[in-house]
Amino acid sequence: MRNKVETMIKEFVKHYAESKGFKTKWKEPLIAYADAEDKMFYELKVVVSYSHALPKDFLQEAKTVITYFIPFDDTVIRSNIDGRESSRVWAIAYIETNQLIADLNTYINEELKNMGFNGTIIPATHNFDKRKLISDWSHRHVAFIAGLGSFGLNNMLITDKGCCGRIGSLVTDLKIESSERKNREYCLFRHNGTCKKCIDRCVNDALKVDCYDRHKCYEICLNNDKVHLDIGLTDVCGKCLVGIPCSTINPVKK
Repeated sequence: MRNKVETMIKEFVKHYAESKGFKTKWKEPLIAYADAEDKMFYELKVVVSYSHALPKDFLQEAKTVITYFIPFDDTVIRSNIDGRESSRVWAIAYIETNQLIADLNTYINEELKNMGFNGTIIPATHNFDKRKLISDWSHRHVAFIAGLGSFGLNNMLITDKGCCGRIGSLVTDLKIESSERKNREYCLFRHNGTCKKCIDRCVNDALKVDCYDRHKCYEICLNNDKVHLDIGLTDVCGKCLVGIPCSTINPVKK
């Protein structure tokens, strides 16, 4: 069943842009699974927010959390390196990938239902407290629990295919064996104290070695939304993800 789920996800992403007439291109996704009963989900109520949901809050009979990372094509990444404002290509990729995740989760749920299982559809973004700027279901933290990667100094999840992309997840009552959670750092700074290039890349002074100002971060994201107002909600930035050693690879594994 694990192979079937992975084939569904990879094939859906592979043909999605062409089927929708979208401009964005993506690389093959990485997929990982977590036991819905994993005790680390309870830790998110401390690490992220007391209001952070548990898998069983979505589905009482939850057995597995499926997570996946969809890497951006290199053209998307390169487009966002220069300038203070996010590139139009990056902004479009944000919108189109959010739609991809919504459609992919819908597709997986339909396929699971055909096989006699249930699932949930969780939005890719905008499921957060607008005042605290904290999510009640952090796809990044859930993906960490599933073993997709580790957190970088830029607060992004670094996977074996880097951090430039989007993460999606869904909860199901289908039992799938959990992925291995590797207890090692993928971030060069946290691995050996070097790099810190993501801090240099931050355009609004929101990122420091010892702190992160999420309100300053969101401020520049809202500014970018004004810049790209004609294409939809694009409260994104991504400058601290591009042009750094972990953009497209796990630099510690290299």
